[in-house]
Formats: sequence, C-alpha cells, structure tokens
Amino acid sequence: MEQRLLEALKDISGNENVATDETGLLAYAYDATRLKGTPGAVVRPGSEEEVSKILSLASEREIPVVPRGAGSGLSGGAVPCRGGIVLSFERMNRIISIDTKNRIVTVQPGVVTADLQAAVEEKGLFYPPDPGSLAFCTIGGNVAENAGGMRALKYGVTRDYVIGLRAVLPSGEIIRAGVKTAKGVVGYDLARLIVGSEGTLAVVTEITLRLIPLPEKVITMTAFFAGVRDAGEVVAAIMASPFTPRCLEFLDSDALGAGARKIGYALPEGAGAFLLIETDGSLDEAARQMNGIHALLKNKALQTDITQDKAASAELWKLRRSTSQALFSIAPHKINEDTVVPVSRVPEALEGFREIASRFAQKIICFGHAGDGNIHVNVMTDRADPERLKAAEEAVSEVFRLVLSLGGTISGEHGVGLTKLQYIGMELSAAEIDLQKRIKSVFDPKGILNPGKIFP
Repeated sequence: MEQRLLEALKDISGNENVATDETGLLAYAYDATRLKGTPGAVVRPGSEEEVSKILSLASEREIPVVPRGAGSGLSGGAVPCRGGIVLSFERMNRIISIDTKNRIVTVQPGVVTADLQAAVEEKGLFYPPDPGSLAFCTIGGNVAENAGGMRALKYGVTRDYVIGLRAVLPSGEIIRAGVKTAKGVVGYDLARLIVGSEGTLAVVTEITLRLIPLPEKVITMTAFFAGVRDAGEVVAAIMASPFTPRCLEFLDSDALGAGARKIGYALPEGAGAFLLIETDGSLDEAARQMNGIHALLKNKALQTDITQDKAASAELWKLRRSTSQALFSIAPHKINEDTVVPVSRVPEALEGFREIASRFAQKIICFGHAGDGNIHVNVMTDRADPERLKAAEEAVSEVFRLVLSLGGTISGEHGVGLTKLQYIGMELSAAEIDLQKRIKSVFDPKGILNPGKIFP
C-alpha cells in the first residue's frame, strides 16, 4: 500500500492504530474458516468520525475495505481476499447505555457478546442471541452475519433484536437506520437490510438492541440415545408438542465421542446420539415445560440428567460447546456447513447425510440446533490431499441439494461469505441474485466494501 495513503490513515487513527508489518497483517488475514487473504493495512478506528474519514479516503482511491469484529466467522466473511484495508473494531467496544425503563441497550460494534449479556443481566434484563463463540465474538460481527445460536429456537436471532443502528456508507456519509421505539414504519427498513449483509452495504458503528426480562429459572436436561434416528424423532415430537424449549441441541455419535474425549466425559454404554434441552421462565413454567418434554422422550432415551443448578448446567453444556474444536481430532480440516431444514424433516435430513457420507466415502459429522432444524454438517477432510478435498466438496454439493429438496436453506447463521459463493445459485434464482447485486450497487457504487463476498 502506498506510503501517502498509510500516512493519511495514521493521521486519522494514530500511528499506533495502523498496522503494516508482516506479523500485524497476518493476525487479521484469517477468520475461523482458516482461509487467508493478506491486507495492505489494518486500521483500528476509535470513533464513527474516524470510520467516516477512512471510508471517504478509500472510496476516493477505490481501495477495498473489510470490516472485522473478532474474526470468529465461519464463512470467510472477514477474510480480506482482495487486500486493501481491514477495519478492526476492537477499540470501539463501549456499552454506551442500558435503558432499563425502555428495555434497550446501545453499544458499539466491538462489544463482546458475552460481556453485553452479563451487563444487562446485572440489571435483570436479557439479550437472548448466543452464538457458539459468544465468549469472544462481537456484536458488530453478529449483526453482519445475523448470528443465531443455541437459544434462537425460542427467542430468535440477532435481527429480531436490532431495532436501530448507525452506519457509515462507503462514501463516508453517516446514516441512522431504524428507531429506538417499540414501533416505527417511516420509509424502508434499512436496519433489517443491513443486518446480515456481511459488511457489504455499510459499516455499522452503533447498534440499539431490544431487551426482554431475564427469565426467573432455567432447567437443563441431557438425554442420550442409541442412535441418530431415535434422537431425530424425539426432536420432531417435541417441536410438534405444546412445549417450547429455549434450547434443543443435537450431537451425532462422532460429535458426541469427540466432545466426550476432549473434556474427559464418561458416556453411557451404547450412546450414539445426544440432546441437550433447556426450558426457562418462572419456576413453575420452566418445570412444567421440562416435565412435558421429559415425558415425550424418556422411553426412547438411554439416560437423562436434569438440573436446576447453574454450575451443574454449565458442566452439562461443556460437552456441547467443546464439539466444534474437538472434531479436529478426527481430521485436520473440516468443511462446516450450517444447513437448515423444516424441523419435521430433521430425521430425513440426518438419514440423508449418512447416505451421502457412504456414497462419497466421506466422514460427515452432524451437530447443531436441532430444534429449529439448523444442523451443522461437517465434512471432514484434508486440504493437503486434492482427491480427498474434491470428494468432500462433491459431498457438500449433495448435502445442499438434499437440504433444498426438503424445503430448507444452505445457510442458517454463518452467511455466504467466501465459502458458499459457488452454491448461492442453487437456492436463489438469477433474477433474485441480480436484484441483490443492484441493491449492493446503490449502497456501494464503487464496490469497495468487502468485495468478493456473497455474489459469484
């Protein structure tokens, strides 16, 4: 990157907040996909005004800008695949205000999700979205990808809580989208459009989120099953019942074994699948829901454990939360896809994934948010082995065909980014893709914001 531009960036954000050395750039070249793209510079702005100046400068010189949270994304969305400037929001990490009277919170994009949750819970309020990486992912990244998580089954995803935001357009113009009130229908809902746009339309600098009262009680149950079919049928039965758990998580036999080995968990004999279920509300309501769910599955489960104790619940969650990283004990790489099918068709999907694994001689491991049909399909592979990688990619295509045939979608919460570019045409028509490209061009006529993402 030319020296004059670097000096201009340093003038805006300070010498110490602009990185150009090899080590500094490498730290921002990846996200959780392990894909790589080296930026020309990393800038850590400290204010909306600085973001505006940086984007104005980049637009003038037609330099790519990639907004970045914690780099925990699983679609390559934060990878600077065309170089340019990585805009890292680690300095813009303030909780600006918690308004208990109106049940809203306003934050900067660099706030860590778990820190936000802890802050509002101290005041008796609740921010439900809880992606698996909540201990380190940021609200800005959650907004960019419309993150979901374990509690999305009952409470919804990030978009359901964003009521307003401030953002900077690629031109440097600052806009306010949405409201800070319970209702608002003046003009198009730009806030909902920007949420989930993967940093391709505007750079979000402030977010106002809706909060709800903190549930009085949470009850947690683990249930082990002989196999995937039993677990899948129980999921369908629960979701067809009058009961609504806040979490209904699933692990197949390989995911269960890998997670158990990682944390030293002793599995019941014959365990081939696992469900982790939570209910919440008042003590009576949480108990009523859990008792009803337990009655539906007790004759199919090998073993169940139920607790109302927070520490004991945290221990039960360790098995679920350790799964993703534990899979690397099985293969050096994985293609992690976040498919979603109608919940009634979860058993069919799981059986179909097993058939695809057999047909392509691939190890396919499934876990995820079974209660809303969001199954993370992990095709285990080795990127250093071209033949194995090719077979894995062919298996992924078949997974997507199956999911779409069941009325599902190829991405529930990870986004398109780089990893699903070649598949987007399987779900969206040419007319739909063209319309979205035209929307992109209205926001970003020079194409500088996170280029190379979403659209082939």
